[in-house]
Amino acid sequence: MRTLVTGGAGFIGSHLVDALLDRGDAVTVIDDLSSGREENLEQALAAGAALERADIRDAAALAAIVAQARPATIFHLAAQVDVRISLQDPARDARTNVEGTINVLEAARAAGSARVVFASTGGAIYGETDELPTPETVPPLPMAAYGLSKFCAEGYLGLYERLYGTSTIALRFGNVYGPRQDPHGEAGVIAIFCGRLREGTVPRIYGDGTQTRDYIYVGDLVGALLAAGDKEEPGVVNIGTEVETSVLELVRLLGEIHGPGAPQPELAPARLGELDRSCLDAGRARTMLDWQARTPIADGLRLTYEALDGAPTR
Repeated sequence: MRTLVTGGAGFIGSHLVDALLDRGDAVTVIDDLSSGREENLEQALAAGAALERADIRDAAALAAIVAQARPATIFHLAAQVDVRISLQDPARDARTNVEGTINVLEAARAAGSARVVFASTGGAIYGETDELPTPETVPPLPMAAYGLSKFCAEGYLGLYERLYGTSTIALRFGNVYGPRQDPHGEAGVIAIFCGRLREGTVPRIYGDGTQTRDYIYVGDLVGALLAAGDKEEPGVVNIGTEVETSVLELVRLLGEIHGPGAPQPELAPARLGELDRSCLDAGRARTMLDWQARTPIADGLRLTYEALDGAPTR
């Protein structure tokens, strides 16, 4: 089967590309390499994947690539994902996450692609809520432009379903972590903590550390993406573990993995737009996609930490 992955040189996208190749797909990757890295695709390119360097905001370039590739399924992962950038420059965030998604949908429609799987977000869309784990029925109340732009993009998926019959699904991810996540990036607290422990520098906690997230291992997430691509059902689906883990608990678990001498974290003021608690109800994923997360947080943290030593990441 022909498949296409936007953002395929990124952390999540490159793992998905590997999985698609492993099952025998012909894979085209679109990435502008602004945050994705070509080295993430080293094995994939050797195995026959094609990398096209393009920005999803460039509608003409995107349409030309999709028309040439003729994918049956498009996995749309390219995005602006930093909450702080979204607050500093919400227009830039919207151009990538809303306009870019419209361009992907229009290219898919023109090329006759059968399915579009959209990488959305869980906690950032729902905002602060007392209903935890949070089901898809909770009204979205984003606390940052990032969550709002993803919610707007979901609306365009529904529009293309209604107008053109495009088969789409939005997966609302929990906090994804695992090998290949940039330890020096702004997003991904687990990768940042792992990198700082490896370097012997002090991890920084914003807030008091009691804030929780639903952390999902990238290998489990890729399974959900593959399942969503193979189904025909539309709508939005949470992809999480239904388990809350605090930042302080992450530090404790990573300290045990690191061993003696792990530096103690320093506290810094909480940041605007950050939630106190987030955890996703994954019941719809179990029934619609026949999927559930299987990697306990302690196991996933160890795999992530050890990957920084150059351990296999596939």
